[in-house]
This record gives sequence, C-alpha cells and structure tokens, in this order.
Amino acid sequence: MSSNLILPLSVAAVVSVVGMSITAIVGVTRDNGGTVVMGSNNPSPQSLLINTGNVDLTTRGPPSGVNPCDGAKIQLDNVQCAAAAINGQLNGQSGANVTKGYVGDLDVDVEPIAEPYYKKGLCPVNVHWHEGAEHLSVGEYDEMGTGPTGKEEAHRALAGEVREGFQCRYYDENEDMFTKPYEWKHCVGMKVGQTYEVHWPHSAAGACGTTNQYQTPFYDGVFCNLDMETLVTLTPQQIASAVGVQAQIFTIVNDESYYYPNLMRGMIVDGEKGSDIAYYTGSTTGTSRDNEKCSSYAPITWQVDRKCHKISASSFDQLCADMKSQRDDMSDDLYAHGSRELVADEWAADNGKLL
Repeated sequence: MSSNLILPLSVAAVVSVVGMSITAIVGVTRDNGGTVVMGSNNPSPQSLLINTGNVDLTTRGPPSGVNPCDGAKIQLDNVQCAAAAINGQLNGQSGANVTKGYVGDLDVDVEPIAEPYYKKGLCPVNVHWHEGAEHLSVGEYDEMGTGPTGKEEAHRALAGEVREGFQCRYYDENEDMFTKPYEWKHCVGMKVGQTYEVHWPHSAAGACGTTNQYQTPFYDGVFCNLDMETLVTLTPQQIASAVGVQAQIFTIVNDESYYYPNLMRGMIVDGEKGSDIAYYTGSTTGTSRDNEKCSSYAPITWQVDRKCHKISASSFDQLCADMKSQRDDMSDDLYAHGSRELVADEWAADNGKLL
C-alpha cells in the first residue's frame, strides 16, 4: 500500500500523551432515599450520608472551566472510494465484516493494535452508539437478526429516522424482557429489544486523565493535543498505532440481572464479554459514508467484539447520566446515530486478526 494517506486521521504516536492510568475504584451502595452508604468493609463505623437536596447528583458535572479540546477537530473531507483506490490513497474502511475467518480484499501495509489500548498509552475520549450494528458477525448480528422495528424495516432509513444496521438474534416478542417498556430518564429515543453498537474512540492525543478527557464530537477528543502540522507528518502506521475504537454490540433488555455499571470507561471484559475480538484497521463510520464515499479518517485500529450481548436498559441510562456529568456537553451523543452500510469487500483491509 502506498505510504500516502487520504490526509491521515489521528494522533501522533509522537505526541506522547501516554501512560495514562485510571485506577480509582470506589465502592458504595445507594438506598432509595438519595443517601450513599459505605459498604460494611469500610473501616469507619459511621455511614457517609450525602444530603442531595434539590441537586441531581447523578448528572451534576464539574465546575465550569476552560475546555482545551473544544473545536480541536481537524476537518478531513470524504473521498470517492474508487478514485482514491486507483491513486493508491485509500485506506481500509469501517464497519466491516468481522466474522471469524473473514479477510478483506484491500491490500494494506499497516497493522492494528492487538492488545488493550491502555497498554499503548491510548485513553477513551468519547462514547456513542449506532442504531443496529455497523459491523457484521454471522450468527451473532447479521441479516437474520430481528428487533422491535421488524426485518422489513431494517437496514434502511425510514422517514425521519436514522438508518438501522444489523440486529442480534435475541429478540423475542413473547418474552417480557424484550417488550416491557422502560422509563428512560437520561438517554433519548432508545428502545427495549433494539440492538445498538457502542463505540469507544481512543486516542494517544486525548486529554487523558483530566476533567476534559471525554468530548463530543469525538473528533475533539481524538485531536485534542494534535495540530495539522503534526498530523501531515505521520505515517499510516503511526496513526493506526495512536488512534483506535472499541466496539461492542448489545441488545437492550428490561431486566436488572443484566445490569453493568461504568460503561463510560470502555468495552465490558467479563466472561464471554470481550473475549472474542476482531482486530483490523479501518476508518470512522456513520451515514455520511457508504461504498461510494469513503472516510478520510483512516487508518485507525478497530477492536470489535464478535459476540452480541444482552444488557439492561438501566445500564444505558446510567451511561447517559454519566455523560451528562462531563465538563463537555455530550448531549449530541445521548441518542443513537445512524449505521453506515456494510463496507464492501474491496474497501475492507486484508489485515484482520483472528486473536
């Protein structure tokens, strides 16, 4: 593959905002009265009582301050896929087929990050999700999957609605967990029984370990400590080694036995969750791209969970509450975004890993 980029995305591996480590874990239990009570393993014999008054602590953010990442996005326009490929300037696109054994047709000479991002100095700079799955994993989230919208409406944009991607195969209209309404307090337009693909963009040039780490749009977080002068000096491999996305696919259920906290911090790795990962290099996604118009934000690493998982609606609502408590305004990511159509084989990188 040519060393030319379609104007590389990303961050400098040379901008070493590396070594971020978040290790603070606080364990508390909440009663229904708005009081926080320390667990019984707390050496203090007294409970810690917090009088919430009229303040909603679940969405209360830090004091206002300067956001150094605001407006940091570097604009890279989409390109015509075929023309860029002819000129040797097309990098692999996303979301691709991640079924085990699949290999794309586009010859690339970059390698994805094949270990947890934190080990390479990357931190999550955003979380958002798409209606349905943008990736394809046959037998998990594919054309045979169903949801509350029905197969006949899947994979196309409805009037006034976003384009829906692939669905998982869990949905059962006769089972309460998939149909019982949930009273959403923080997320917008979400549906019980629906499949969503969650993305956690990571960057080595983010405001890692600071109050400004999480940003909307995610580009502000990715480019926070990177300028165009540095960007254009980077090789494709430097970019793929400094920017990555975690992706995990869920079907929402109204069942508290599937509750997971702390979705802000990244992919769930627990038992089967996060245990079967596809690694490849691709691009940013979204409905402004398809198999004619390709993203210039490439190559970046993708780590995609091949399995679909059930998760409680309350897990997502807690995530949205956490997003509301960030310094940057993340309200544009409190709802599902549309899904890009599956990337054609000819635009999918041939470097997928079967790890």
